[in-house]
Amino acid sequence: MRRVALLGATGSIGRQAIEVVVAHAGLRLCALHSATSPLDALAAQHDVEHTQVGGDPTTLLERSDPDVVLNAIVGFAGVRGTLWALEHGVALALANKESLVAAGALATEARQRGGGLLLPVDSEHSALLQCLEGRDPASVESLVLTASGGPFRGRGRDELAAVTPEEALAHPTWSMGPKITIDSATLANKGLELIEAHWLFGVPYEKIDVVVHPSSIVHGVVRFRDGAALAHLGNPDMRVPISYALTYPERAATPVPSLDLAAGVSLEFEAPDEVTFPLLGLAREAGERGGTYPCAYNAANEVAVHAFLEGRIGFLDIAGTVADALAAADGAPAGDLSELMEADSAARAAARRRLVAA
Repeated sequence: MRRVALLGATGSIGRQAIEVVVAHAGLRLCALHSATSPLDALAAQHDVEHTQVGGDPTTLLERSDPDVVLNAIVGFAGVRGTLWALEHGVALALANKESLVAAGALATEARQRGGGLLLPVDSEHSALLQCLEGRDPASVESLVLTASGGPFRGRGRDELAAVTPEEALAHPTWSMGPKITIDSATLANKGLELIEAHWLFGVPYEKIDVVVHPSSIVHGVVRFRDGAALAHLGNPDMRVPISYALTYPERAATPVPSLDLAAGVSLEFEAPDEVTFPLLGLAREAGERGGTYPCAYNAANEVAVHAFLEGRIGFLDIAGTVADALAAADGAPAGDLSELMEADSAARAAARRRLVAA
């Protein structure tokens, strides 16, 4: 029996993870964590002994002794859970991409010390992992991340100035929480995934491409030095990568139907519009500069998205806020978690100053 600690239990990924666990006889929930939502009813329904609302999730992990941690916390708040699992050699199913974006170097060092499995839950990174598995790293030419393009694909900047949070939350393909849905609309999500892919697979940024693929059927592509490319295809359903990470290497059954190729599958691709959606380019720039610039990118984006959802800034102001925070950051590498938290706080403060000035 594999004991699963679920961080972010009441969010979109958390709810689907519970569905996966309940359907698999070899999995059992041993701990539930949420930022603010009560967990008593959920714990009683699934006979979960350990719960925690708010606070440092590592205290829950210490008490519950899991075999695998599924980290589905949203944002920088998930860093502690990621570092704990990696440091302790506990298998980590990672849906909190911000952990590797903000703390990539610290997480890599913790993983080297702990020696545990790191299994991405993002559909794109899960796809790349499966295409890369068993391959000689020297044979890999480049990685390709696919983006749906969000609800505003094809629009120009002038058309986005007055869009509302409700419009931005109307994702055409995926059903996700509000933060990641807005990030998808701005292409910040793909920027975060770009940085995450660098840390997960040890591939330099110049060998990681992003393409827009509106139907979200192809989740990732690996190009090889012989000219061949391997792609991972499937219906857009997060239960597939969640199940893959929790049951690895079993690849357990899920209720998600396989693609019906005879019914017709659209494999349209196009280049992302980085002029209209500059957050993708800003993420690449932050990643290439290294240090705590990715941490600053993530922190400022979290502040800006929150402000947009509250109606305090416009859609286009999200990218401007991030750009200003990056310009104000010193980017010095973080030697430990406390220094990383200082960089995160400084970027948030810079972003809030920009919002006040606006």
